[in-house]
Amino acid sequence: MTKRVFIIHGWDGYPDEGWFPWLKTELEKNGFQVHVPAMPEPAEPKIEAWVSHLSKIVGEVDENIYFVGHSIGCQTILRYLEKLPADKKIGGAFFVAGWFTLMNLKTDEEKEIAKPWLETPIDFDKVKQHTKKFFAVFSDDDEVVPQENKKLFSERLGAKIAMESAKGHFSGSDGVKELPVILEAILSQ
Repeated sequence: MTKRVFIIHGWDGYPDEGWFPWLKTELEKNGFQVHVPAMPEPAEPKIEAWVSHLSKIVGEVDENIYFVGHSIGCQTILRYLEKLPADKKIGGAFFVAGWFTLMNLKTDEEKEIAKPWLETPIDFDKVKQHTKKFFAVFSDDDEVVPQENKKLFSERLGAKIAMESAKGHFSGSDGVKELPVILEAILSQ
């Protein structure tokens, strides 16, 4: 059975941003089928639109499916998993600069867009029914994701945590073109 990976970009992100093309190529070399969908209205991400879009793209769920999220893409994956039927299992979920809290949002518009993502609760017990393999990586100089998120991902999901140095928010604009820590985490499953 072919292993499938879905890489979900972040707010204002796009499929060819930063490290996504590199990770796609590396995973394909290892026999994975990789999808990096363009999410709807990335400048104004909405929970329902993103989760339903992901659901349509993924189709049938099985233990050969893996998810990689960046920033709000991590939230999308968690909310997607929360809505899956209890008997559906996936291979694992990998989070890059994921968050439950944010800092340094600059405009009222940014705060308004982030608000539902920050305030709509996630049932972590439902999320954890679908896999025991959660991995989250953070950077020590991320300007929008507070360090407390490491503890939250660990406590809420039992995620393994990795810390990178000087990677910012892992965005294309931060110059991150490769992300070996995520590749290694997926290949070690």
